[in-house]
Amino acid sequence: MRGIVDRFEGDFAVIEIDGQTHDVPMSAVDASVSVGDVVTLVEGVWKPDHTETKDREKQIKKLMDDVWED
Repeated sequence: MRGIVDRFEGDFAVIEIDGQTHDVPMSAVDASVSVGDVVTLVEGVWKPDHTETKDREKQIKKLMDDVWED
């Protein structure tokens, strides 16, 4: 299962999975996860997928550059 970390709220990480947000206890989220990271559920723990996160950041940057292009 794969998702994107939307935000942290208290003892929960809000992770978007298939277009819906889910509150996930921080105990089930790897300590290195940051907002905006693509995460994968591995043996009950959400872990960052650094390759997918970088690819997503590149896609977003390209979209922003296209919007703000003169």
